[in-house]
Amino acid sequence: MRKSILALIGLAASAGAAVLIYRNWRHIVRHPLKLSPATYAVGVMRNIPIEVEHGLTLAADHYYPKAAGRFPTILVRSPYGRELRGGPIGLVYGFVLRRIAERGYHVIAQDTRGRYESDGKFDPFADEVWDGRITLDWIKRQPWFEATLGVGMTGPSYLGYTQWAAAIEPARTPHLKAIMPIMTSSQFFTVIHADGSFALDTVLHWMQITFLAGQPERKRQFITPAEEDRRLANLFDQLPVQDVDQLLLGERVDFYQDALNHPDRTGPRWRSIDLSDRVGKVEAAAHLLTGWHDFMLRELLADYQRLAAAGRNPHLTIGPWYHADARYLVEAVRTGLTWFDVHLKGQREKLRDKPVRLFVMGTDEWRDFEAWPPKALSLRYYLREERLLSIEPPTNGERPDRYRYDPADPTPNLGGPLINLPQGAVRDNRELEARRDVLTYTTSPLDRDLEVIGPVRLELFAQSTLAHTDFFGRLCDVQPAGPSLNVCDGLIRVKPEPQVFQPEHNGCTRSCGENKLHVEIDLWATAYCFKRGHRLRLIISSGAHPRWLRNLGTGEPIGTARQMVPADQIILHDLTHPSALILPVSLSSPAEH
Repeated sequence: MRKSILALIGLAASAGAAVLIYRNWRHIVRHPLKLSPATYAVGVMRNIPIEVEHGLTLAADHYYPKAAGRFPTILVRSPYGRELRGGPIGLVYGFVLRRIAERGYHVIAQDTRGRYESDGKFDPFADEVWDGRITLDWIKRQPWFEATLGVGMTGPSYLGYTQWAAAIEPARTPHLKAIMPIMTSSQFFTVIHADGSFALDTVLHWMQITFLAGQPERKRQFITPAEEDRRLANLFDQLPVQDVDQLLLGERVDFYQDALNHPDRTGPRWRSIDLSDRVGKVEAAAHLLTGWHDFMLRELLADYQRLAAAGRNPHLTIGPWYHADARYLVEAVRTGLTWFDVHLKGQREKLRDKPVRLFVMGTDEWRDFEAWPPKALSLRYYLREERLLSIEPPTNGERPDRYRYDPADPTPNLGGPLINLPQGAVRDNRELEARRDVLTYTTSPLDRDLEVIGPVRLELFAQSTLAHTDFFGRLCDVQPAGPSLNVCDGLIRVKPEPQVFQPEHNGCTRSCGENKLHVEIDLWATAYCFKRGHRLRLIISSGAHPRWLRNLGTGEPIGTARQMVPADQIILHDLTHPSALILPVSLSSPAEH
């Protein structure tokens, strides 16, 4: 039954499937989702105008229990529409919000500024602090609002940012008592300008989802994931990149142009929508939920650590999901209802014993911890001759490995953390590994299980014929039958400055003399058990296009660059250049392999 519901939700890219979920599955959905029985029939008031500025209103729907009584409130603010007006995404959100209302909550679902029935211009992220606060003020004035119970907020992606925006000024929104940011971030600079590069695939998919809907002439367009890929396939290699928005949407998009032309986090555009330095001030109880293959995993973990450092006692749940993975909705609905029952209804007995819950891939089991990251041992696997990975350090005289990266035929991305992954985030990498611009280093078969939980890093000593280049690393699990499945990965863009440091990602490059580079790459975090008989494999290349925009090698501005120059790369691994994969090995996992 659970698989049937997941399949239907996954088909929500078609309006018919979404309508089927919405209309026919209300009574049976609670069993596979492990929800308590629905307690109330639900009524809906539609298109309620909420004035946020003089003459400017935002449209909202109010779902409410059809019964007398005192109920807390859940606010959801979205740019993706409400129920049928929002197409498949809106239908799924409406379906979920009805399930919440059935269990004793008022639910306000609001279109953000400039979206669907809401007035104004949609300027991504820019108005959410003000609009969220004014909407919370409006809720407080409603006759059905119960101040002693308060308000919660929930939702993924952009909906998660609207929660941070509403919560960062607790003195002005004291009735906001609980939030559940899902697969999101309090800032988007490092999401878009990922690792010093540009997240082309993510940005274009989001623009297509967002700007091809929500405007009066476009709101009825339904786009399947396969259609998204077809539309974008010929645009990923388009030069100059600054023209892609016009080719995709038929017009210039200010947000896209600003993102391309301002690759500096300290610029006014990025500073104005960066809430990260105020996350620690949030007083609403926060439960953060994400997936190991979500493209905002690092940013969400950084927000968790900001809350933890400020003593806010956040909860964290990470599953085996990617951003558009329908499976996470199961956990989000169940965990969200529990979180709000605890913090808005006072049902403290429902709070789990430990605040951090992680899905360990490989063994496919949930584990609970006191904090993130859990304590671990640091284990180095060194790059060695004959493309080996070994816990034994290299010796003098080991010959380096070489490859050529050509931006005219860029190393492609395969799977991993993206928005649109119709074939899944985890893929067999053997086709990628066979390319001439890719190096692989592999261990011998493990003689026992190896459990890795925490941030994974790659330390490389390298040389390049270009001052502007990229280095990419990916950790894979090689199955006994042959498939090489990606676990986690990362990239860094090398520039001619003596040091490039990215505090959000803990990656840097620096010169170590003789035209050599010492490169530290964040391969993101994971929780993964490599089983006995499996092998670890490290992939090294200089790109994963279009997830990270290919490096043309010239250092020209990314929006206007056209010229392409190949890079000849050398990976060093000897006694004085001990390139290594660095793993956080669980304290319960033996480290001798």
